[in-house]
Amino acid sequence: MFKFLNKKQKTIENVEDVAKELELHRKELIEMAKEIDVLKKKTRLSIQKVGIVRFNPFPEIGGDQSFSLALLDEDNSGIVITSLYSRDNNRIYGKPVANSQSNYQLSEEEKSAIKSADNVNSK
Repeated sequence: MFKFLNKKQKTIENVEDVAKELELHRKELIEMAKEIDVLKKKTRLSIQKVGIVRFNPFPEIGGDQSFSLALLDEDNSGIVITSLYSRDNNRIYGKPVANSQSNYQLSEEEKSAIKSADNVNSK
């Protein structure tokens, strides 16, 4: 990768050497453009947007210790994770998300986390 960065500089003596160097650089640029395209395709599916909403689902528990966390890719697909904290236990739920929607019913907090994540790159 980026082989031309590791090369030692040499003195170019004539027009033919210049032409050879330009051709070499042209081929390297084409190769780099292909590598960039591969990276772009791979990163589309990586987590790019994160939104979190803290809340208090139970009146007797303070401190907003429960949360909904949305982890989304470029197409607003991924997962929303919700943790409901109470004095007796902690429950964690995960729901798949595709295009900011889920086949499972989403709570208002989960919808808000997804919306928050979606707004991360919109600014």
